[in-house]
Amino acid sequence: MSGTGKSTRLVGLAERGHRVVDTDYKGWILADGCWDAARMSDLLKQESRIVVAGTVDNQVDFYDRFDHIVLLSAPLEVILARVSSRDTNPYGRTAAEQTEIAYYIQTVEPLLRKTATLELDGRASRSELVSAIEALI
Repeated sequence: MSGTGKSTRLVGLAERGHRVVDTDYKGWILADGCWDAARMSDLLKQESRIVVAGTVDNQVDFYDRFDHIVLLSAPLEVILARVSSRDTNPYGRTAAEQTEIAYYIQTVEPLLRKTATLELDGRASRSELVSAIEALI
């Protein structure tokens, strides 16, 4: 979910030497809101140890290829404060986008929670969360 700290945690994992992919960037998500399935399949065939982050409609199609599905969550007010002030991604600054985020928290996050193998509180420190994810790798 937007504003939970995915990108920040990926940076921390990369700094510790892990291979990471943030699918919000570099063309991983197609116009229909799905991962580029061929590209993701190729990546997962080539990389046995990789951390992939993103929330897309077809992510469930790849769950059998991941050892862990981690949900980073945070209260809506924390998420809205983060997306309003971040300078790395413009999404979430408008009232319409914040309404959309609230809708996703109510409708999408429960679905993600059901399929997650682990849920982490996105309010924990960067170091704590990076270490928790690193322990899974």
